Amino acid sequence: MSIDAVLAQDQESPSARPLIPGQEADEGTGAGGTAAGQVEERDLMFDGFRYTCRVVRHGRRLTEPLLVLGGSSQDRNSWVRHEKWLSQLGQVITVDLPGYGTADFLPASYGVDFLAAAVRQLLDELAVPRVNLVAACYGGAVGLRFAQHYPGMLARLLLVGMTTRIPADYAAAMERWSVMIDRGETESIARELADRFMSPPGTGRVRKHAAVSRLVYQQIAGQDPEQLRKSAEHNTRLMRHEWYRPEPVPAVPSLVVTGEHDTLCTPMMGREVAAQLPRARFMTIDETDHLAPVERIADFADLVARFCTDRPLDDLPYCSRPETLGTAVADPV
Repeated sequence: MSIDAVLAQDQESPSARPLIPGQEADEGTGAGGTAAGQVEERDLMFDGFRYTCRVVRHGRRLTEPLLVLGGSSQDRNSWVRHEKWLSQLGQVITVDLPGYGTADFLPASYGVDFLAAAVRQLLDELAVPRVNLVAACYGGAVGLRFAQHYPGMLARLLLVGMTTRIPADYAAAMERWSVMIDRGETESIARELADRFMSPPGTGRVRKHAAVSRLVYQQIAGQDPEQLRKSAEHNTRLMRHEWYRPEPVPAVPSLVVTGEHDTLCTPMMGREVAAQLPRARFMTIDETDHLAPVERIADFADLVARFCTDRPLDDLPYCSRPETLGTAVADPV
């Protein structure tokens, strides 16, 4: 099953679809679900490594540009379906950083600090002074480091499926997967990773569980030799470099979300992340696990749009009520 086939299975009713205030549900949408607007792709270089960004521009601008940093198994095109709504906020930027997607191979000696610096250079090249940053899983590690090192470039921070630590059993599995990649045992790795990303049967109802599990398996099992090489190097990078560093984070509006049934980066882990940020709230997305942005596309886009335009997050039909857990808990959030 293709990713488009999986993403097209959204079953939300029209009343649940995210709307910009005063706008009809499907106003101005074009082919592929992207809101009508200009789409540009640019190849850039950072420290000798080529990487590629995708920029969608809409006529209106309701908030600062939105930069999305996806997880290690995602690329700049993984968020095209979300653009239908997100681009109505203004400019949307997705990127294949060095070492990921179609970008150049990046040796594992380059870690999270380097990738955060690449994000800074990307925004400089695009002449974007400040962004709303949405960062998921491994992208969350890069995004949080970016926030710590370049605080003046951050307007708001939304972290998805993020943790302050890599679970010991996952770290051990990565070492084993590196050996399996060298042996060409991609199907076994694909099955293990699909099982890791998805919650086990019986955990709770997860939308599109079977379809998304097949998608994850097919994407990993179908990797070509260059993609496998990047995956192995990514695992090595995770083991060699700090995932999380307890450095100061700017006191910008922040939101940490996890899937209600996420067993990889659990709600407890998400709360721990929120507790490290000055102005953070925490929420879970109902009937999802680690891949919540794919399992509830329209609702996730609605949550992002509400957060980035400072609209209320209370009493949403697809989320838990927000919990205020930031270090500056007396500040209004």
